[in-house]
Amino acid sequence: MRKILFLTGILFPALLLQSAAQVRLPRLVRDSMVLQRNVPVNLWGWASPGEAISIRFCGKRFKATTANDGRWFVKMPPLQAGGPYTMSIDGSNHIQLNDILVGDVWVCSGQSNMVHQMQLHRERYADDIANAQYPEIRQFRVSTMTDLKTAHDDLPTGFWKAATTQDVSDFSAVAYFFARNIFRQYHVPIGLINASVGGTPIEAWTSEDGLQEFPSITATIRKNKDYFRPAVVNKDTVTRDAGLINRPEWYNPDYIPMHWRQINIPGYWEDQGANELNGTVWYRREIDVPVSMTGIPSKLSLGRIVDADVVYINGQQVGNTTYQYPQRRYQLPAGTLKAGKNLIVVRVTNYGGKGGFVPDKPYYLSAGKDTLDLKGTWFYKVGEVSTTTANNGIQAQESPTALYNAMLAPLTSYPIKGILWYQGESNAGDPAAYAQLLPALIRDWRNKWREGNIPFLYVQLPNFMDVQYLPSESNWAATREAQRKALALPNTGMAVTIDLGEWNDIHPDRKKEVGDRLALLAKKMAYNEQQLVATGPLYENAKSDGNKVIISFSSTGSGLITNDGEAPAQFAVAGADKKFVWANARIEGNTVIVWSNSIPSPRYVRYAWADNPDNPNLSNREGLLASPFEINIPN
Repeated sequence: MRKILFLTGILFPALLLQSAAQVRLPRLVRDSMVLQRNVPVNLWGWASPGEAISIRFCGKRFKATTANDGRWFVKMPPLQAGGPYTMSIDGSNHIQLNDILVGDVWVCSGQSNMVHQMQLHRERYADDIANAQYPEIRQFRVSTMTDLKTAHDDLPTGFWKAATTQDVSDFSAVAYFFARNIFRQYHVPIGLINASVGGTPIEAWTSEDGLQEFPSITATIRKNKDYFRPAVVNKDTVTRDAGLINRPEWYNPDYIPMHWRQINIPGYWEDQGANELNGTVWYRREIDVPVSMTGIPSKLSLGRIVDADVVYINGQQVGNTTYQYPQRRYQLPAGTLKAGKNLIVVRVTNYGGKGGFVPDKPYYLSAGKDTLDLKGTWFYKVGEVSTTTANNGIQAQESPTALYNAMLAPLTSYPIKGILWYQGESNAGDPAAYAQLLPALIRDWRNKWREGNIPFLYVQLPNFMDVQYLPSESNWAATREAQRKALALPNTGMAVTIDLGEWNDIHPDRKKEVGDRLALLAKKMAYNEQQLVATGPLYENAKSDGNKVIISFSSTGSGLITNDGEAPAQFAVAGADKKFVWANARIEGNTVIVWSNSIPSPRYVRYAWADNPDNPNLSNREGLLASPFEINIPN
């Protein structure tokens, strides 16, 4: 035993030394990576202090010596677009990287609308997925991680994947369509580094340095560093659910339903007699299936369900989604359906607000050439009434710096072409703060990448929620205004999407148009097509003329028009009391004249100022819609 312990005492430190001596690369620097062209290329890693590192790439050799902190760094001269190349790194060990491309690298970040993968829009983009053969478009997906205290220098996992049918389903839909648009025109390899997390505020993506001008936030950062207890939400609705406790269970074909009530799908149960109910509600319906739909794969489309669901057909579970936002599109294998009566049971769990099936979504069962409509009368029964409670802990991914530290900081040594940003929904409750936080994030990221005013292109919030038919206040409109005003920073661009939203879905399905509009901005700002009209009309200035206001615009392109041939809609004016009324409007050249006979001295003008404005139709002849705005007319 003494000999074993003695040998262990000698060998174990030696093994640690050998391990420490191994050259290690950051997770981004690996097979199939895309390097940024036309700028010096950073290459870095870790090894034992004082270790000599040799790199061979594109016929050249580069040397470095590891510093005392274990880090080595090489700056290679700019490269032209091309590849694939091989890179060799030698120190105490040998590393070979294959299939390297040189092109343009874009960081794609934000919340869920940037997260949303192609597979979540499979029905709309089935052909795009099936025909994706773009091996020179590649995505590196950064896993969701948080750190409230320290900025990381590396990522624990991640791989570069090519935009082919095999892997494109996992690409961000917005980022993929952006990259495809750019690649088709310039035929330059495109790398997408996707670091995005659903439901996250902008503060979580900003570094501690970038938040120094916000005292209340920096106080929160200090507090979080000293004390962290994760929030716990109790959603205990399973063990006491009558539909699961009783035998047979309510999804079992042997169960005989008693005292079930009628209800319509789609619709929320709070609107159909089950008010203020959180918990589980079971839905059931028997349908007749023709022989032609049996023996082949089929598809069950259940729109969107708030919040979670488990779906059974003839007693077998065929689908399960744990949160409300994805559309339910369940693929059913051959043999799931039988000729004649089939039982569909859906167990819906709701944690707060209205529960049930979202209107204006597809609800059907299809197989082959046949489709059965599932809208209409179902039967329901409450399985469990519950309450949702949470402690006073911290939601880490909603906390200042948490996502920057773990997901963005490790990227900042990797040269990039620019940034795509789609976020704002989680900050729409405080537009005034967002008006300061968005410019702060832009400045912060540019400082961290140390590449000057690299293009920062972002998506303005789309239309969402109920349509407003009277002038009204709107946090979503005020957040769009904050986004518009961020254009004051140099080399920024904003994609207007006021026509691409859905009133009942915070994740609208039309992601291709968003990607294409970002690509249009990139062509002008990053690819030097200065003559290109890349955005719709943007408010420039205004002056009063009696009871009229004359508004001038930039980005008018070939001229101002409306996209429906009608007079400009969604203009409202107010006097000093800021009580808005709908206004008349007409186009004169590159200006819009706005007035209301009931407002003799207009002081304020708004355009498309609503959560979901009704027909905002002002555009340029290039077909790009004007951004919403609010202005205060000088005296």
